[in-house]
Amino acid sequence: MASLAKLLFVTLLASSLLASPGSAQLSPTFYSTSCPNLLTIVRNAMTQAVNNEARMAASILRLFFHDCFGCDASILLDDTATFTGEKNAGPNRNSARGYEVIDAIKTRVEAACNATVSCADILALAARDGVVLVGGQSWTVPLGRRDARTASQSAANAQIPAPTSSLATLVTMFSNKGLNARDLTALSGAHTIGQARCVTFRGRIYNDTNIDPAFATTRRANCPATGGDANLAPMDTTPARFDNDYYRGLVARRGLFHSDQELFNGGSQDAAVRGYSNNAASFLGDFAAAMVRMGNISPLTGTNGEVRRNCRRIN
Repeated sequence: MASLAKLLFVTLLASSLLASPGSAQLSPTFYSTSCPNLLTIVRNAMTQAVNNEARMAASILRLFFHDCFGCDASILLDDTATFTGEKNAGPNRNSARGYEVIDAIKTRVEAACNATVSCADILALAARDGVVLVGGQSWTVPLGRRDARTASQSAANAQIPAPTSSLATLVTMFSNKGLNARDLTALSGAHTIGQARCVTFRGRIYNDTNIDPAFATTRRANCPATGGDANLAPMDTTPARFDNDYYRGLVARRGLFHSDQELFNGGSQDAAVRGYSNNAASFLGDFAAAMVRMGNISPLTGTNGEVRRNCRRIN
């Protein structure tokens, strides 16, 4: 993650490939000559993965979110006897998933154009394709990221927003990375797909007061006050469909995380949430644009980092 993100999300403003010898900007056409079939390879692999398990779209999107504010594939590095990565950071341990899908894509990409495409770019493309496959709007992914040679568990612990975060905390954490409050609210819409573990929303359904009582009762049925930490609940009522149902849930006080409901709780983002709840196209467009901005945060480019042959370890 070399920098942050919970939730969730892909890349910078496209520009020229080369800037200075050690610095390059991202471009959608970065691999057009060196790996012309890249987009097709990733899309086909993600289609297979999502067909096998619809939840995988959400899992890969979350993996990208937790890698980002850096977007350098550091989250993919395995721990070793001499190296501590990010997979066992609090926000990732026993919850981040989909690593094997990225491995499978990397294997196919290496067969087509070895030592050419970074794991960071593969993850960015896979996250976009997963969203599209479950009904989201597409966006152009600027490419040219390189992979980190290191990772920081402490940074992952400190910089990925917790599901207990307040609105003020969320706004500040995103602002620190150049993302504004509307970006925060749009990117939080990633929670329109996927499922969450009981341990992450237990406090919300037992302690919060700004919650629909019937919703709390329903969620408590599969999330006891003690035990059952790994029991799953859908993020909204259509967890396999990328739509604006998440925002309708917030308006009805049915946000699953405390941090979700903070977006609609008498604060600065109420109007944006209500707008998205009434206009799916507005949400989908803003989400796509925010994903580009998020994926553009401090990527390694040029001669920085490397192109890993195996996403789980440095070369």
